[in-house]
Amino acid sequence: MRKKGEGSIYRETASGLWCVAVVVDGQRRVIRSKRQDVLLDKLRTLQHQAARGLPTPSENLTVATFFDEWLGSKRGTLKPQTWEAYESKVRLHIVPILGRVRLMKLDRQHIQHLYDVKLQQGLSEQSIHHLDAVLHKALADGMRWGRVLRNVAELVDPPRIPRHEMRALSAHEAATFLEEARGDRLEAVYVLAIGTGMRRGELLALHWRDVDLDQGFVSVNWTLSRTKAAGIRCDEPKTRKSRRRIDLEGDCIRALRDHLGRQRAERLVAGAVWENNDLVFANELGRLIEPSNFTARSFLPIRRRAGFPQLRFHDLRHTAGTLMLEAGVDIKRVSERLGHSTINVTADRYLHVTPAMDRSAAEAVGQLLRVARAGLPASSP
Repeated sequence: MRKKGEGSIYRETASGLWCVAVVVDGQRRVIRSKRQDVLLDKLRTLQHQAARGLPTPSENLTVATFFDEWLGSKRGTLKPQTWEAYESKVRLHIVPILGRVRLMKLDRQHIQHLYDVKLQQGLSEQSIHHLDAVLHKALADGMRWGRVLRNVAELVDPPRIPRHEMRALSAHEAATFLEEARGDRLEAVYVLAIGTGMRRGELLALHWRDVDLDQGFVSVNWTLSRTKAAGIRCDEPKTRKSRRRIDLEGDCIRALRDHLGRQRAERLVAGAVWENNDLVFANELGRLIEPSNFTARSFLPIRRRAGFPQLRFHDLRHTAGTLMLEAGVDIKRVSERLGHSTINVTADRYLHVTPAMDRSAAEAVGQLLRVARAGLPASSP
């Protein structure tokens, strides 16, 4: 039985849709649906929105217009590179497929279609998860603003991300790689990458004021970022755990001292054109090193000489994590040195059993049993 104020429900002869005429925000509106129960749900939701003082969702607002409004609202609240990443995903992927859909009509089939098309076009599962995150954030804001009645992105599961086996060098392979890096003007980058697990962006944004060679530690306070407006620059790390202090062992300290001497010589050669940006790993003029240039001119030649054609620079970070675990370093300490957000991230990515760790576990259990057996009373003959 309909309650007072729900209006008169009727069925349109031409379309066969159920309809009800109501007054919302002082205006007469006709709501339509294929099912009578769904029609009543829509009506009650609109009335609930009005009772809470929220604006009534517009049936004519398109997905494209909504995302244009949403991106505009986020420009001043997000880091420039984050906003540009959102804008790019919306412009290149979401709007071309969903842009003409009316926001109030957006449902799980539309979003599933988006993901299916993107998979067919060759977009990776990881990238589709990024699209899913943007849709979730935008529609959650749309609910708060009264633009949509529910977050339909919650009804769709993005494709599962395939688990790729992590590439990490063994201790012997890591030593081979570092031997091939010996003498490179950026040798210290590789020594620190394997010795500390720092990310490439953290290394190339490292400042001398954050290095204490006497006490033997570095503080990670910066990482490289890129925006269309400013280009490459140093920015704060994305997470609180990424900002950290890392103790250095002897090889890392020696490599940094050698690098400092080399940089001082380069500064004398450059003379007045040297830019004193306090960068540990700068180009020959003291400026930030372009990551693509670093990869092409330094990392790839070393990789080729070392005989590891599939190695990525990020795999040196994986190597650092794996070697620390193989050496018996507590996983919590490994997590802190790597700057992971939680210890679960470290366990998921790095706590795979390597042959060395497996042997160590077997030997430890055997030793415990031998000690226990030695303490047992002698058996009777």
